[in-house]
Amino acid sequence: MSVTDQDRQNEQQRVERVISEIKNRIDDLKEHVNVVSEDIIGIRKHFWDDVTVNFEDAIEAVETYASIKQQAEVLSERERIHRHAQNQLRTLQRLLHSPYFGRIDFQEELESKPEAIYLGIASLLDKNEEEFLVYDWRAPISSLYYDYAPGPAEYNTPSGNVNGEITCKRQYIIRDGKLLHLFDTGVTIGDELLQEVLGKQADSQMKSIVATIQRDQNLIIRNERSRLVIVSGAAGSGKTSAALQRIAYLLYRYRKTLTAEQIVLFSPNSLFNSYVSTVLPELGEENMQQTTFQEYAEHRLGDDFRLENPLEQMEYVLTANDQSGYEARLEGIRFKSSTLFLQAMDEYANSLKQSGIMFRPVTFRNQTLISAAHIHELFYSLDTNLPIPNRMVLVAKSLLTELKKLEQRERSKTWVEEEMELLDRDAYVAAYQSLRRKKQFREDTFDDFEREQELLANWIVKKQFQPLRDFIRELQFIDTRAIYRQLFLSRDLLETLAPTTLQHKVLDNWPAVCEQTAERLEQQYLACEDIPPYLYLQERLEGKQTNNLVRHVFLDEAQDYSAFQFALIKSLFPRAKMTVLGDWNQAIYAHAYHQNSFDAVTSLFEPEETETFVLTKSYRSTYPIVLFTRQLLQNGDMIEPFMRDGRLPTLTKVTSPQAHTDQIEARIRELADRGHQTIAVITKTLEEAQAVHDVLQERLPIRLIKPATLSFEKGILIIPSYLAKGVEFDAVILYDASAICYGEESERKLFYTACTRAMHELHLYYSGEKSPFLDNVSPEYYELFV
Repeated sequence: MSVTDQDRQNEQQRVERVISEIKNRIDDLKEHVNVVSEDIIGIRKHFWDDVTVNFEDAIEAVETYASIKQQAEVLSERERIHRHAQNQLRTLQRLLHSPYFGRIDFQEELESKPEAIYLGIASLLDKNEEEFLVYDWRAPISSLYYDYAPGPAEYNTPSGNVNGEITCKRQYIIRDGKLLHLFDTGVTIGDELLQEVLGKQADSQMKSIVATIQRDQNLIIRNERSRLVIVSGAAGSGKTSAALQRIAYLLYRYRKTLTAEQIVLFSPNSLFNSYVSTVLPELGEENMQQTTFQEYAEHRLGDDFRLENPLEQMEYVLTANDQSGYEARLEGIRFKSSTLFLQAMDEYANSLKQSGIMFRPVTFRNQTLISAAHIHELFYSLDTNLPIPNRMVLVAKSLLTELKKLEQRERSKTWVEEEMELLDRDAYVAAYQSLRRKKQFREDTFDDFEREQELLANWIVKKQFQPLRDFIRELQFIDTRAIYRQLFLSRDLLETLAPTTLQHKVLDNWPAVCEQTAERLEQQYLACEDIPPYLYLQERLEGKQTNNLVRHVFLDEAQDYSAFQFALIKSLFPRAKMTVLGDWNQAIYAHAYHQNSFDAVTSLFEPEETETFVLTKSYRSTYPIVLFTRQLLQNGDMIEPFMRDGRLPTLTKVTSPQAHTDQIEARIRELADRGHQTIAVITKTLEEAQAVHDVLQERLPIRLIKPATLSFEKGILIIPSYLAKGVEFDAVILYDASAICYGEESERKLFYTACTRAMHELHLYYSGEKSPFLDNVSPEYYELFV
């Protein structure tokens, strides 16, 4: 069906009518907001004028409370109306710019004619609130636009399926109230719209473009039946966008029962959190909770250990290969993240039911009140059929009882008298008030010297013993560090727990791994690879920490997660559904490089609860860039490029450090002249990024991105390869593509990840020999400058 001039004229007239309706609605809403604002200011200003305050007796006090409560409820209701109106106003202002992006004409069975359904980022009713001028893209009927070509179609509603026929499917590009383009299309979103969207410049924050959702992405977004949704997708395939749009859909679909606070997104780092933070607000929704696994670990262990973060571990792996113990550290990283070690840890935890748990004594003023041996005896006297955490709770109750008796004995000690003599007036008054609140004496009690001394002694000892009570209640008497360390003090122990494990070549350096681990633990330092298994062991000893409020958990860059991390997150959010996003071609961390499946997480769910989606089409980069980057991989032919034209990538050989710097500077200036707003110089490591920044900052306005960087703006950036994962740039300059820099097979995926950050242009530089990863790239797919 071709678009005629009359069609175009009619569509432009409709755009103008809808824009006019939106403007009228905005004017009415602004007036309403102003009235409500004045009401709120008035209520706040005269709040106490309208409240009767009288505390003469109990009845008057109750009436006063009721009066205050009533006035507070009036204020709260007006504030709620104001917030709702402000949200509506923001939505209308977004619609004003582009009211809708698509249309389907759908004729239901038994109906005489089709209905035109227009889709936008939010619903809009006419002034009588009888007819939809625009349907929200998340509405059930809107799924027709993403899932079907013209012809027979159906969509699902809470009351059942609706069948019919799509007689027309049309797309629009509307900007600032002007219809720039319209075209009819088939089942996929038309290339014209994708070309227009993908051809734009990159931004410092991700944009949510619901107009270009593809059918396979829509299936992910609207999946409601699966407890585990796995999305395995190529670089630039829209995994993260689909996840965020899925969150927006879920908030819309279950708006009466689901809030943004009940959704958690685990992302790779704080920079990525900032990058995606505007997507949901753009769609009219509040942001979900955002965190990283490292932040969770800091919350749990930060008071007891200095924790290495994943980026520090990555920098070590990339730069320390000439250091003593390097191979052992790599072996430890791989093994401690494996399912084999998880199984060994489970066996270890089970063996601790019978013996092996170590305890810390309860001490006070450098004296042992309750010995570790006594706690050990108490624990192992309990029924071994009980789970360890249940036995720990019983031990804690028993210890608190003992502590109470010890507290009574302590009151007669000399130090208590000394503390009383040192009490200043403020402390004395605080003690008096504390005891009075607890009604431990009458008004005249402090006139009796002996009674006064007794009460003060009780107060002092109770206050001094409070940390001990906390110590016991929080199960700090369990020496988890010593119990974890015990695993690495004896090879025999691990062989007993997992007899086949140590036969694997991967553990040739196990004695050195054990020595390194024990030494770090002694220094109260937890390496990144030790954090998840340590937390896992802690939960097996103390009991699971759970959050039953969260209903959906999203894990981005999940190829970087270990078996322990999946198990911990599943345990932490037992009632939540999980959406896992990843790309094994971007598994850049040492523990994940040789893995290629999500078995570690699928094993936690029933097969019928799990659904896997594979996205093979890459939309981020131009056609020439995808043809180039996919040849860097051994299985790259599976990646499908989107037909968006662009310049060939370039590979330039430099002859000296000075020439290298000069050519990089010239390339950056050339890219800026072509209008690129985000230009990234990607180095392999932070150390290299710092060195390049030190040289280039004298020539260009350039910013260094470090692990601690929380956000970035448009401009010229220097960024380490592993920090660039998950974000995109108009143009990428790979600073050093030489064999010396990227020569190990374990670095292939890091090299690929760095190159796939480019949207429009990709330029690589090297000296000496080029990286062997480039050997399989056909010369026709890049320009070579020697």
